[in-house]
Amino acid sequence: MTAPRNPAAAGAVPGAAPAAERAQPGQRVPDFFLVGHPKCGTQALYTVLRRHPQLSIPVKEPRYLASDLRDSFQIPATTRLPASFAEYLALYADAPPDRRVGDCSPIYLSSRTAARAIAELQPAARIIAILREPASFVRSLHLQFVQEHAESETDLRKALALEQDRRMGKRLPRSSHRPNMLMYADHVRYVEQLRRYRDLFAPEQILVLIYDDYRRDNDATVRTVLRFLEVDDTPPIVPRERNPTVGVRAQRMYRITHALAAGHGPLARAVQASARTLAPRGLSRRSATALRDRIFFTSPQPPDEQLMLELRRRFHGEVVALSEHLDRDLVRLWGYDRID
Repeated sequence: MTAPRNPAAAGAVPGAAPAAERAQPGQRVPDFFLVGHPKCGTQALYTVLRRHPQLSIPVKEPRYLASDLRDSFQIPATTRLPASFAEYLALYADAPPDRRVGDCSPIYLSSRTAARAIAELQPAARIIAILREPASFVRSLHLQFVQEHAESETDLRKALALEQDRRMGKRLPRSSHRPNMLMYADHVRYVEQLRRYRDLFAPEQILVLIYDDYRRDNDATVRTVLRFLEVDDTPPIVPRERNPTVGVRAQRMYRITHALAAGHGPLARAVQASARTLAPRGLSRRSATALRDRIFFTSPQPPDEQLMLELRRRFHGEVVALSEHLDRDLVRLWGYDRID
């Protein structure tokens, strides 16, 4: 395995970050970045990579380098995101010196600042992106945001129709912690997003995967990633199905339950205390989460095929441009050649 390069020895990208945000010689920084997209297999790939003996991914989704979207992901959660550059570097300080270190933050592909920040921090970085057919990607992303309480409009067509108002700060979900992320069509700017990285990194430093390939042959795709990272690609690969797309039943009750469980007011504290008292002894957090999921989550409704067709027509030009950019016929792979 080739030893990770010292970022301090490489040239900086002009104008990328102030001197105070640059790692000092000897400080450990990530060697590779899984930049996105979400709902494209990034969670499953992260789970496999973090178990590899030559890789180290100390924390899931630190997201620090997407400074332009930082307000969009300050989520009330038990896991605190790094709030400063020092906190971000501290995540990697104890990584074994013989391992490649990774930052897996799918938000980085949508970010307009992350590519340059990564290039400034680690010019030798390896970049991994995963792309999915746009209509199914948007549908899955919407379902995920509903599940996370970031989106209150459960009908995708209506949510898409709200984009213009939401750009002006109107009709946003009361509980949303990521209003910028609700501009669904903005996520399907694949060529623009990839160019931000290709403008800063050599072609051999960037690996673009297609979700269909990952679903069809999980083993081969993971081994491609391992070879790209220059680590052993021979260990057995256990396929992972993580973060599946789900539907939410009883949406209003689900929101109320979440608000009370995550809140800090007197009512929320009283409900939390009662829940702890009434819960069976020995009920772990994981078991409680599984019970909640069985109550509120269900298989998603079949997609609205008319809406899917409209979305494919809308994104046809992007798919053509991406096919040219990657020199691969995604128009045919994704069925865009059959759109009337």
